[in-house]
Amino acid sequence: MLTARNANYDSGCIHVENLNLWYSESHALKDICLNVPRGSITALIGPSGCGKSTFLRTLNRMHDQNELVRIEGDVRYQNQNIFDPHIDVSALRKEIGMVFQTPNPFKMSIYDNVAYGPKIQGIRKRDQLDSIVIQALKDAFLYDEVADRLDQSASALSGGQKQRLCIARALAANPKVILMDEPTSALDPVSTHKVEELILSLKEKYTIVIVTHNMQQAARISDYTAFFLNGSLVEFSRTKEMFENAKDERTQNYISGRFG
Repeated sequence: MLTARNANYDSGCIHVENLNLWYSESHALKDICLNVPRGSITALIGPSGCGKSTFLRTLNRMHDQNELVRIEGDVRYQNQNIFDPHIDVSALRKEIGMVFQTPNPFKMSIYDNVAYGPKIQGIRKRDQLDSIVIQALKDAFLYDEVADRLDQSASALSGGQKQRLCIARALAANPKVILMDEPTSALDPVSTHKVEELILSLKEKYTIVIVTHNMQQAARISDYTAFFLNGSLVEFSRTKEMFENAKDERTQNYISGRFG
């Protein structure tokens, strides 16, 4: 059960303190401290292999099945450490959804892709499922494009449509936080623009954390940016402040393209 017990972390939807993660003997995340503000878009940037995707996946315990992973530190959501053995991981992942780099719709109809989560949660009434599916597709800017073919296979959609379908599938589970791991890296510029518009619109209802290699994308859509390097968090601030006046020289060098 996930319930807030006090207001200690009201300013931040997710509070990370002294987070360390090892893959076997490799120290992948080093003493990460970060407060993800509620109702915002936070971009995670840094060169390949710096730990940003590893960090993102830690936020809803996606490393649980990897026996080589060891984690120390706190990740608090609704004032509870998500690594507490009494935490219901299924409930956590319902509230903290995930969208991956490569669109991965299920081999079923567009409708059934979006209805999958609600059905798992026990919703069976067709009118209720219809309402959830339609609203999720509308929120994902996809309904108008697929309204007349909801019973057709999702595999027929374009790459950009598949990614928006995956976002709709995440929304249908009624999360409060959405994690996105480079959601536009496999898309063309037009599809990327649509997904960026979608992400900006979702900020009104959700807290979003997005990994991106695209500096322009981070500048366009995020409120806050965290710069990772070699498993450490170098700098975290409002995006405009970081891009105009980064405090750390390493951040300046990365943003300006001197390395990465």
